[in-house]
Amino acid sequence: MLALDTIHQKTAQGIPSWLINPMEHRIIDRLAGVPEGTYKQRPIETYLGMQKNIGTCMIDQWIPDNPLGMGDHGYEPETKKGATTGQEQIVRDGMVIDSPEATVAHLEQKIFPQLQRDIDAWNRDDGDMGKNRFRQILFNEETTQLLLGSAILKAPYNCWFPRFRYDDYGYANYFMAYALYPEVIERDFALQAELAIHENNAGARTYAEGGLPPLNRLDADMADSRGTLVDIQTLDKIWFPHFVRSLKPMLDAGVKLIWHCDGNLMEMVPRLLEAGLCGFQGFQYEDGMDYEKICRMKTKDGDSLLIIAGVSVTRTLPFGKPNNVRKEMEWLVAQGPKTGLFLGGSSSIAPGVPWENIQALVEGLNYYRQHGRN
Repeated sequence: MLALDTIHQKTAQGIPSWLINPMEHRIIDRLAGVPEGTYKQRPIETYLGMQKNIGTCMIDQWIPDNPLGMGDHGYEPETKKGATTGQEQIVRDGMVIDSPEATVAHLEQKIFPQLQRDIDAWNRDDGDMGKNRFRQILFNEETTQLLLGSAILKAPYNCWFPRFRYDDYGYANYFMAYALYPEVIERDFALQAELAIHENNAGARTYAEGGLPPLNRLDADMADSRGTLVDIQTLDKIWFPHFVRSLKPMLDAGVKLIWHCDGNLMEMVPRLLEAGLCGFQGFQYEDGMDYEKICRMKTKDGDSLLIIAGVSVTRTLPFGKPNNVRKEMEWLVAQGPKTGLFLGGSSSIAPGVPWENIQALVEGLNYYRQHGRN
């Protein structure tokens, strides 16, 4: 299979397609070849039909109902607001989060005790938790693979690692706490890593014993257009050490870990490679992500990178012309690694992208899948 050979970075004639995730319902219906309005009525079948019609080779994050949360013009006024999307008052477990101190209080009173209970449960376990989690992951992956069919490879999407918690507390509250109380934030990263090691031990078994494709994409937004959301030196001190140890079970199992890129992550790229990752997906080129430079980099072991390259969903697809889409795809292929290259969109495709540009993207994916670099 083309996708599996590419994951193993074998020489292949064609370049496989990663999923595309249009958010405009009319686009999904059109690509699926069904009447307008079908996606909203039968989202799973229509979303899958779209992926099959356009020739998708590999899916990791299976999110067929994701576009249901967006209207034709983006998020609608009635869309439920969250901590980072305009929620007037942030309340967690009955506690109002309106300051860095409130953030710290919630972490110490609610989050840390729960994390410790979860860790203690794993430590006391005689193996049943690990077996159950292994079976659960394997069941979910196999069930999704059966749904996708033999033409689309399902890759796992379940690696645990320490994350920022701005989605829970809001950007201002969380990052003020990060700056003022770094010892508390590091305690959170440390506990998250302890739990992640247990979870990833169970996940790693699914590769060795379940025969799953040895790929996992790590997905966390840690940068904006200016650079990392916090000073990179603080990440070196309080995040990266815990991040690295959380990945050890996966890396020891030979799983290829790649990172989803949002914003300008150039400062993190060499550090992520040093941590053991072997590639990247999703590049905001206009924010300073140097695709050509990244594709020339090597893994910690000196191997070429695995890259899921995408036509820009923030610049080329919404604002360009079909010829711009074609030229960007030519550039992605020409500058990408000779093995281990997938093509798709750089991220989800927001409503409003011209149909002609979507057509050019799909035609390009079909061309390179059949002809490769020829």
